[in-house]
Amino acid sequence: MTKRILIQLDSDSHPSSFDSVVAIDSGVDHLLRYSQVNVSSVVPLVHGAMFTRGGDDLRNTAIFVGGSDVDVAEKLLAACCNAFFGPVRVSMMLDANGCNTTAAAAVVAAGRHVPLGETKAVVLGGTGPVGRRVSQLLAADGAKVILTSRSHERASQTCQEIIEKSGQASIQPFAVENQQTLESILTDAEIVIACGAAGAELVDQETIQRMSQLRVAIDLNAVPPAGVGGIGVTDKAKPFGAGVAYGAIGVGGLKMKTHKAAVQSLFESNDRVLDAEEIYAIAKTLG
Repeated sequence: MTKRILIQLDSDSHPSSFDSVVAIDSGVDHLLRYSQVNVSSVVPLVHGAMFTRGGDDLRNTAIFVGGSDVDVAEKLLAACCNAFFGPVRVSMMLDANGCNTTAAAAVVAAGRHVPLGETKAVVLGGTGPVGRRVSQLLAADGAKVILTSRSHERASQTCQEIIEKSGQASIQPFAVENQQTLESILTDAEIVIACGAAGAELVDQETIQRMSQLRVAIDLNAVPPAGVGGIGVTDKAKPFGAGVAYGAIGVGGLKMKTHKAAVQSLFESNDRVLDAEEIYAIAKTLG
């Protein structure tokens, strides 16, 4: 029986031990780990994966693109795609810094409590890798998304990128300049998802618990202080103001299931490319 091989491409000095453990727990027979991978070094690695097996055996080799730098990982994924020759290819997955699996799990968790279509959703810290993907997935499912940042320019650029990728998405940029603008943005929101950098509170407990329309609040920051005041890192559908709350670990169970299921699905064919929307589709089947 042909062994399942996963090739882990990582731009960091050491390949992610987290991604390696999940790969092994996903049933991979052999894990080949490469560090400090850049665009110029991709082609020989991809050709080695392509040309050593043929026919149906190609589906037993796959590529995982990780690392801490999501922008670099996106370039690596594109370089991998460009190295293929028609049907001579292998399946690939991008989840650098957990960006896709985290975003997918958060949006599925929100969808447990409120239909996403036409729902007002505020994404705090929306210009980062996870925030961008959370916003993209919410908008693709019909939510009216408010994407926030400290910079209106960055928020506008991110919104435009999402609209170009997703089509007629309902998404608007807002700069959070002070408490008054924050409260105006949160008015009537049913979903709030905080995706900011570690160590910064984006909204305090008093403000968010005054939101009468709130159905679900999710904080994806696992490092104190919480991005949303009053949410514990392990909270999972915990009563919170007028709705429920999830912390990073509360979302983490579905994230881990999604990660493993996505890796396993790579070996179903030799032509899968799993990015945000494809991984979200997998998370929906689990959540």
